[in-house]
Amino acid sequence: MNLRRSLLGFTFCTCYLASHLTNKYVLSVLKFTYPTLFQGWQTLIGGLLLHMSWKLGWVEINSSLRSDVLTWLPASVLFVGIIYAGSKALSRLAVPVFLILHNAAEVLTCGFQKCVWKEKTSLSKICSALFLLAAAVCLPFQDSQFDPDGYFWALIHFFCVGSYKILRRSRKPTVLSDIDQQYLNYIFSMVLLAFASHPTGDLFRAMDFPFLYFYSFYGSCCASGVLGFFLMLSTVKLRNILAPGQCAAWIFFAKVVTAGLSLLLFDMTLTRATVGWLSSGRAHLNDRLVTAWPMLQDKSQFCTNDQFNHSLKCSLSQLQKPQDTDHASYPQYRLL
Repeated sequence: MNLRRSLLGFTFCTCYLASHLTNKYVLSVLKFTYPTLFQGWQTLIGGLLLHMSWKLGWVEINSSLRSDVLTWLPASVLFVGIIYAGSKALSRLAVPVFLILHNAAEVLTCGFQKCVWKEKTSLSKICSALFLLAAAVCLPFQDSQFDPDGYFWALIHFFCVGSYKILRRSRKPTVLSDIDQQYLNYIFSMVLLAFASHPTGDLFRAMDFPFLYFYSFYGSCCASGVLGFFLMLSTVKLRNILAPGQCAAWIFFAKVVTAGLSLLLFDMTLTRATVGWLSSGRAHLNDRLVTAWPMLQDKSQFCTNDQFNHSLKCSLSQLQKPQDTDHASYPQYRLL
């Protein structure tokens, strides 16, 4: 079981690393900066692969009601904003800078939980969110490769990611699973970006793309679509199988490795101030690991799958008996 979880974590890290570096290569090295076409292609590949996986029985997609689909429509609009603005920002910003600004969306969700939902928020979480916000605000002033357009699109990406997370959490519980939601996102994004490619001019400007007939371009685009699909699938599996603390640890590891290797593959001018604010942004993720570490150590809170299945069978058998049993005798576990 531990080997399976480790394999899942390494698969997620590999997909995360390969997906971001491939996207950066297409956007910054080949300079294919036509997001309606590039992201439309990625969502087309992702949608087709997910549909094929459903037909082959590898994943389960529920036939949702029209009301459920319409309810999820605002989230799909935000998803289009995430991938479109993210593509524009990543084409102009270094990968570590982009990841810090992407992580800053946690500030929106933390503030919404504290101020709107009135949830109890630990002081350490608030402090880490403030550190992350300070890093995201101060980083542009210390960036020797400052690009105003890149930071503009990163700001839009920041608000779309934060709003998407808030909207997802506010819709819980929902009849739509994570796979259902992503399937709808793929379909809506593919249709909307296809229609938007003409008004934005991307369709005609792509005709003059210098690498249009190069195998490296087509290979990179195909790889980006396939890797994006496997990244989505591994992320869903990671969140469904692993505990929150373990999931946070793998995400932290994937982002650190991706940011580090990107410095070796792509040009980025580092100053002491830039390194300092990048480190402050990473401290936010590290704080989440420190907070979750006691939960990871306390194995008594969890049970194995066999124990859980046995507990479930016992509970179902009790329901078939007269209701004079002692409820305190029911086995109680928390599934890892």
